[in-house]
Amino acid sequence: MTTGIHHITGITANVQANVDFYVGFLGLRLVKRTGGFADAEQLHLLYGDGLGSPGSLLTFLVWEAGGRGRTGIGQLLEVALAVPPISLGEWMTKALTANIPSEGLSHEFGESVLRLRDPDGLIVKLVGADMSTPAPLPNAPTRLRGATVLTDKAEATAEFVTRFGYRREQRSGPTQRMASDTDVLDVRDMSGFVTSVPGAGVPDHVAFRARDADAVRSMRRSLKEHGPTEVHDRKYFLSLYVRDPAGILMEYATDGPGVTADETPEALGRTLFFPPRETDDADDLLAMLPQFALPGEERVPARDLSFIHRFNRPATSDGTTLVLLHGTGGSEADLMPIARRIAPRSTLLGVRGRATEEGANRWFRRIDATTFDQSDIRSEAGAFQAFVEDAVSGYKLDAERLAFLGYSNGANLLAAATQLHPGFVRCAILLRSAQVLEDPPAADLSGTAALLLDGRDDPLTRDLPTPAVALRANGALVETRELAADHGLTAADVSEAAEWLERDLMSGTPLSQRVSP
Repeated sequence: MTTGIHHITGITANVQANVDFYVGFLGLRLVKRTGGFADAEQLHLLYGDGLGSPGSLLTFLVWEAGGRGRTGIGQLLEVALAVPPISLGEWMTKALTANIPSEGLSHEFGESVLRLRDPDGLIVKLVGADMSTPAPLPNAPTRLRGATVLTDKAEATAEFVTRFGYRREQRSGPTQRMASDTDVLDVRDMSGFVTSVPGAGVPDHVAFRARDADAVRSMRRSLKEHGPTEVHDRKYFLSLYVRDPAGILMEYATDGPGVTADETPEALGRTLFFPPRETDDADDLLAMLPQFALPGEERVPARDLSFIHRFNRPATSDGTTLVLLHGTGGSEADLMPIARRIAPRSTLLGVRGRATEEGANRWFRRIDATTFDQSDIRSEAGAFQAFVEDAVSGYKLDAERLAFLGYSNGANLLAAATQLHPGFVRCAILLRSAQVLEDPPAADLSGTAALLLDGRDDPLTRDLPTPAVALRANGALVETRELAADHGLTAADVSEAAEWLERDLMSGTPLSQRVSP
């Protein structure tokens, strides 16, 4: 029977910091990058030894700018990686030099241990243990040593994991060490402690090794009386998912086909793959997923600005930047697919609104469906202007080649900001917009060009005034189109916006010289 841990999966809220820690600091190899198989709009990274061997794999789901999880019952506490015992002193010095949070050396179950915290706060335990792996990397951990799970049903959890090839070994206080032929799982009794909350810095699940698909099917039959299970083809392995008596998510994953199924060993981790069912949407997903650079590759340092934001940079840029403002319930990535179709060679800067309504992201508060908080509109419009100015400076963007694309609630804020701060927005595409600003100020908008794309059958804006009237009254050059559409976006939005943007921004002539008063 094949035994041991196949991989451990965590969650990160900062993909670049995650790559810098696991590749740059620890020295692991990025062996696979994919769109998530459960959610293709979620980036999934796999790190491991030189071949991504089962037993060496740490994987991360990217919840960019997501919330911090809470460690508690029903979840993993920490992951353990094996390093040569003689190297622990060097690792401690390396952590101090790199300002990696760490604890002093300790001893557990007869092994020397150095605890570190990754950028999300996940505990990574370096354990002095001589363990081999098929493709060791220089100056890097060799493989997974184990993991620690927190449970309020310690005896039941320990008994449950015996079905994956583990046996009771040592006990230390509330911790029962379970051992396989290759690694360990520490089951810690935390009765009375808080329950876990998923999020960044908290491991999502542990996966145990299965020899092949027959082993997975046999395991599923053995769990028939235990409770619900799920089996999914993850392309690189076939997986069974189940929860133990304490609710801990556990996976049983086959060793094959492995991460070399679609890349040569030399090319591992270089290509972004998507689940087969998402092939038709690959270009849209490519625009949405966060980008990152491996150590040594050219990168643009992230700036800590007042709005959560994300860049998507094309392979070849024309020097323009398109700033994106999502609709209610959206995120900084929502408009990137349509924006990439509108402007294939533009850098995209997606921004997340700071207001919320019943958990949904918005750009400003509203009192009811047609009454809007005027003070909040003005406050957030000013904050957004300051953010864009900081982004232009911090990221060295060309302010003369800056355009804005807003949809629904985002378009409403964009229209308000244009009127409240003359000269700030000089090129704007407003999709399904409404005039939410009451008593707009008199302003000189002669340097502003705007395209409004409205839906002929849009029930959400039908009874609201259009911002076109106020924009024109203040001198803006405004074009409007009524499309055969409702509030949703269509291919016509792409074609109309692309043609207008090509004419009004991509010509290379500064707007201040083109738009007549």
